[in-house]
Amino acid sequence: MKFEYPSELPVSAARSDIAEAVRSSQVVIVSGQTGSGKTTQLPKILLELGRGSHGRQIVHTQPRRLAARTVAERIASEMDVKLGEEVGYQVRFTDESSPKTRLRVVTDGILLAQIQRDPKLMQYDTIVIDEAHERSLNIDFLLGYLTALLPKRRDLKLVITSATIDSVKFQEHFEHALHTKVPVIEVSGRPSPVQIVYEPLGTAPALMRSVPGFETGAMPGDADYESLSAAPDGRDGRDSRDTNVDMPTAVAVSFCIPPNRAHEEVSDPVRNTPSQPSSGEKNGNRLPVCVKARPSVELMPE
Repeated sequence: MKFEYPSELPVSAARSDIAEAVRSSQVVIVSGQTGSGKTTQLPKILLELGRGSHGRQIVHTQPRRLAARTVAERIASEMDVKLGEEVGYQVRFTDESSPKTRLRVVTDGILLAQIQRDPKLMQYDTIVIDEAHERSLNIDFLLGYLTALLPKRRDLKLVITSATIDSVKFQEHFEHALHTKVPVIEVSGRPSPVQIVYEPLGTAPALMRSVPGFETGAMPGDADYESLSAAPDGRDGRDSRDTNVDMPTAVAVSFCIPPNRAHEEVSDPVRNTPSQPSSGEKNGNRLPVCVKARPSVELMPE
């Protein structure tokens, strides 16, 4: 296992502060913007401190199954270990770990299920609750349960990461429950600049402006909206148009994923339900899997 921390990630500059806080406190909160490197670098800091040893593991929770898998893959790659050995992951129906595993990346639902079998979570010596600012039911249940468990297991360390000001709420909660100071490590900055731009009111969404035929930004009720929303049916090579089709609501976003990722779940960004990918084979070669998803913003008639 190798421990290298990319200098371009802001969390790397706070590595010594985080390590000292984990040594001296039972609960540590790491607050930083998305993209600062918290998710991938924190587990490496904990492993370098010697956590996840002597027959116990570090468990690192993620809100989604795909995130748990990809985070584990990235950490294993950075540490130059085989996925499933020192670094593994567990999601529903899949457990890619071994007796050698020191870091286990799981969904928060998996950790909740393990509480039923192991109420004191004796399998772990360190718990990392990632993306705590999402405040899902699973995360809230875990934080409430761990609040009661920590006084009973003084050897158990809890690290919470948050990308927003919610870190203050977490700090006050655990300080009140444990009657001790809870350090908050602020990690500022991102590896790449991010600009937030707001769309002006009364105009077509940016997604619509990128659709051929809608560059003019025509809105429902405009004189040219009916002709623009008439979509060609493409049957028999003719360019006939069906004026009953509301083109903006029929727009779909398409993307492709490599064949080796075809088994991973892809969710509809609007309905949050699994989409069914379609794949094909040509001359014995596996083709990329292409998935269509509804856009997150729709232009509805007035």
